[in-house]
Amino acid sequence: MPDHVLLLARLSPTIAVSDALRLIKTNSSKWGNERANMAGRFEWQTGYAAFSVSESQVTIVRQYIQRQQEHHRERTFREEFIGLLRKHNIEFDERYLFEETHIA
Repeated sequence: MPDHVLLLARLSPTIAVSDALRLIKTNSSKWGNERANMAGRFEWQTGYAAFSVSESQVTIVRQYIQRQQEHHRERTFREEFIGLLRKHNIEFDERYLFEETHIA
């Protein structure tokens, strides 16, 4: 998707989510910016969201990720994410959820 990435990963309990995401974002930015066909400089936004998934739901989540393009024809990522936060009573300030600068 042009405005977000979903990653389903199993992490060792010895690895903090923040450390895993820092490594993924750092290395993927470096890799992408070394590509000759990259139009402009790629940078991840500052934040991220992480959610745990029970083992019994892994197949469902994997299928959901595989259908992102189809899924977001009906509902934007922003709408879906805010709906998820509200559904689980997670307090947020919408001004701080998304950085609006994207490379086209």
